[in-house]
Amino acid sequence: MAFAASLSSPLHFRNPNPIFSPKPTRPATLRPLLAVPPSLASDVDSATIAAIGGGSVAALAAALSLADPERRRKLQAEEVGGGDKEVVKDYFNKSGFERWKKIYGETDDVNTVQRDIRLGHSKTVENVMKMLLDEGPLAGLTVCDAGCGTGCLAIPLAKEGAVVTASDISAAMVAEAEKQAREQLDLGKEGVILPKFEVSDLESLGGKYDTVVCLDVLIHYPQSKADGMIAHLASLAENRLLLSFAPKTLYYDILKRIGELFPGPSKATRAYLHSEADVERALKKVGWRIRKRGLTTTQFYFSRLVEAVPM
Repeated sequence: MAFAASLSSPLHFRNPNPIFSPKPTRPATLRPLLAVPPSLASDVDSATIAAIGGGSVAALAAALSLADPERRRKLQAEEVGGGDKEVVKDYFNKSGFERWKKIYGETDDVNTVQRDIRLGHSKTVENVMKMLLDEGPLAGLTVCDAGCGTGCLAIPLAKEGAVVTASDISAAMVAEAEKQAREQLDLGKEGVILPKFEVSDLESLGGKYDTVVCLDVLIHYPQSKADGMIAHLASLAENRLLLSFAPKTLYYDILKRIGELFPGPSKATRAYLHSEADVERALKKVGWRIRKRGLTTTQFYFSRLVEAVPM
């Protein structure tokens, strides 16, 4: 998810070679592939896709020039009486909540794209847990899950004995996360504590934690605001900060622009890509360095994951 929510909006396009690697792969040429616009990723079926290839890039240029995604976003903001944050909050409390609840859940009522996004998301959560457990047991460790969505990370953290504070900009997501936690956690087991769930945007988060995790939320922040959010999250962490974001490369940026041609009926939130260099620069400005890196990709999901520690 996003903004102060969770992993809800990584960029979704088809990738012919799903991987998790320490370095991003970059195709030498833009070979034919199937690209699903992010705004359609939650609704699209196998017949509703945009086919592109290396020979069609020039032809797409004219169409891209006619697209006006900025105007669509301004209209969305006017409808809810605010900017990007208000749009995100409104979306994930309404239609976005039902859509992403299905994706994050276990229901079979999902299409091919949604199922693939679910797989990518679960891989990101698995990789986060591995990074954390590599340093030792989590029992008693304080963790802030900033943008918890439906609790996909908060719940496994609590199962490992971590003391979790989980927040999201969406009240609907927070309620669902707490419901899932109560159903899935064995609260009678020694060391297992129900996470503290609260409705909050990133800017309003406070406190101090051993570890802060913020997955796929930066996709709702332009880089000018992302720098401030990274600094704020780092100020809450004492030892580790884990971030995931949609990586900005020429290849992914082209696919994102193509996706903007298809706004879809769901009026999905605006997506911002971030280069790893920009994220690393923002961390260095506040005295943090990246210690571990990873890239999770499936056919329709791309997410860069970094673990940062104080210098």
